Amino acid sequence: MSHRGDGAGQRPEGARGTARPATTAPQPSNGPSRRHQRSALAFLAAGALAVPLLAGCGSDDEGSKPLAAQDIAAVARSSVAEGGTLKMAVDAVPETLNTFQADADAGTTRVAQAVLPSMFTTDAEGRPVRNPDYLESAKVIETEPRQVVLYKLNQQAVWSDGREIGAADFAAQWRALSGKDSAYWTARNAGYDRIAQIERGGNDLEVRVTFDRPYADWKSLFSPLYPKDVMGTPDAFNDGARRKLTVTAGPFMVNKVDTAKKDVLLTRNPRWWGRPAKLDEIDLHAVDRAQRAAALAAGTVDVADIDASEAERIGIAGREKGTGLPLQGSGKTSAKKLRSWALTLGMDEERLPDGPGKLRRSIAKWLEQQHELRDFDVRKSLEPAYTQLALNGSEGPLADERVRRAVARALDRQALAKLVLTPLGLPAVPVGSHVALSGQAAYTDGSGAIGGLDTHEAQSLLADAGWVAGGPVKAGGKAAGAEDEKKGDKGDKGEQGDESDGGHDGQYIVGEDDKGSYDKDTRDHQKDHAHGAPGAYAPKGTAAPRGAGAPAGPLAKDGKALSLRFVLPSGPGSETLQAVAAQISAMLDKVGIATEIKKVSDDSYFKDHIASGQYDLALYSWPSSAFPATDARPIYAKPVVAADGSLNVEQNYTRVGTDQVDQLFDQALGTLDEDEADGLLRKADSRIWASAGSLPLYQRPQIVGALKSVVNVGAFGFQTPVYQDMGFLKKGAKVSPSPSPSPSKG
Repeated sequence: MSHRGDGAGQRPEGARGTARPATTAPQPSNGPSRRHQRSALAFLAAGALAVPLLAGCGSDDEGSKPLAAQDIAAVARSSVAEGGTLKMAVDAVPETLNTFQADADAGTTRVAQAVLPSMFTTDAEGRPVRNPDYLESAKVIETEPRQVVLYKLNQQAVWSDGREIGAADFAAQWRALSGKDSAYWTARNAGYDRIAQIERGGNDLEVRVTFDRPYADWKSLFSPLYPKDVMGTPDAFNDGARRKLTVTAGPFMVNKVDTAKKDVLLTRNPRWWGRPAKLDEIDLHAVDRAQRAAALAAGTVDVADIDASEAERIGIAGREKGTGLPLQGSGKTSAKKLRSWALTLGMDEERLPDGPGKLRRSIAKWLEQQHELRDFDVRKSLEPAYTQLALNGSEGPLADERVRRAVARALDRQALAKLVLTPLGLPAVPVGSHVALSGQAAYTDGSGAIGGLDTHEAQSLLADAGWVAGGPVKAGGKAAGAEDEKKGDKGDKGEQGDESDGGHDGQYIVGEDDKGSYDKDTRDHQKDHAHGAPGAYAPKGTAAPRGAGAPAGPLAKDGKALSLRFVLPSGPGSETLQAVAAQISAMLDKVGIATEIKKVSDDSYFKDHIASGQYDLALYSWPSSAFPATDARPIYAKPVVAADGSLNVEQNYTRVGTDQVDQLFDQALGTLDEDEADGLLRKADSRIWASAGSLPLYQRPQIVGALKSVVNVGAFGFQTPVYQDMGFLKKGAKVSPSPSPSPSKG
């Protein structure tokens, strides 16, 4: 699992709402550090949690299938034309092509998938499957006295320099990633640190791996596998594979990395032994998220991950019959009328220029792009990642587990899932597990360990914790939300308004002022600018309403009001997160919890706020993994004090953890019985729910804009892309429609 983050092998994605830990890149999105100071966590006695701990509310077959099918315009290879260059958008040119380094990103992973061996890939249900291009077989052949795995390699598998893939490559990667040599600047070593030795088997095609401790997730290793040229020395590992990979072993090879043109060009590997690639080239081109629709229209890229508003724009293009307003001449149409008409088309109000002349040209350009977008379609599924509400349990009111549980009981997770997914036509089912998603073997809805929406129970928990409605509040007294400012952090420049008039563009408090309640004008304004998704994008500065039944005054304790800092990213693509945050704030307000929303730059979000603990509430995502015992553990591990006195939180940015959860993960890692491991992971999940540090909300939508003629590409869901099958549809061939997504059983 991974967000843009840090950790022992994954990163969260937070700038746009996902904190993804990736098995290839061990850090949360936005690259936070793993060690941070915090005060002691306050927990309820273990006995108070004993009843709900294992009260999961689903049967074991609940996750029998993914909630949504993949949508890739799938066709047989015989229907794919030979040749051509496929231009795919990425967020940036990768800083490194070594997935085991801290600054690896999604672009790094795409390159590795296309050009390097992976012993196991992931299927449509999120399970690891043997990759026959590299492996004839791989299995545990001994368990006593130690676990031994025997890999039998495909006899045709060779590196692009002609050398056979073999034990020397496995051994070099193990030594580099074992954690025993600090000269290797590795981001993670999970699993490799359990290996005792690697040796040649009965012949050159066999690799024998012996573990010094049992390791359930052994299939996660050597995927990708780098040649010994990259892994053999610290210098080669640290610097040799950052901008080039001279030796590869996939259907494609790295031709060049052009930072000036923002391109990574992959070309067919002439030594590839498997099914030959249909494409001549794949061009990974860096395109800013806000410019994806324009890039598709201009032909700069053929395929791009897009957001909901861009998807709606492509949908409008496919339906457009004409403009209804002449754009020739000048001065015949007022700026007000032009602006109104532009908004009805779905143009972004904040980007509209002033003056009729500039408006006319902007609209003309937009319509020209719309004409080109008719050649594209939208492919959508659910990403193997979930968005969570993180509650920082290190200090302030949320250090009390009762307050965290009150937040959980105040949330209508079903409504939040509908807010994001229903407008996209995707199944709006709340995520019920921290360790797996529907379709994966370990998935069971464990949310019963904390309970569903119950505002009365939430208020009782708050009262039990000492928060009294209408209690006295000292002048300037706050329970939370001002700690970062006391330390001199005034937020990011440009995010807050002039403080002289008491206003903050990037910060407002929900629950202290009813002026922003959702009256008819506000609701209509939202509807007009939601691009077909009413309520999905709250206007900047809109305050959430105080709900009926809220306490008569602010909750207070020890002279301090109950107010939580809700930190959010402000960059392109963050509208959905901000809309979700507004709804969460309204839900919390109903039980008397005020929220102070603070919008910060994407660059600052994880580094300066999530990783450093300068928040109370935050939204970010973690990817789901085929190996949850390995990849989920650092996200929920109990923080420990390091030798230098700092706090090592690994990837657990909520700073809420227990010894029990750690033990259950360790037990799951150490058993080779898959059913037993899944059961242990479900128990760990129930305990994570009960501690209420992290509340999964919904599976992230995966939306891709693609040229209609591009096939075997799009929203892959769990499945690892098959790069050699990608290409352009042959003339006369047809694409079978993808099955409609539907909720799984339960």
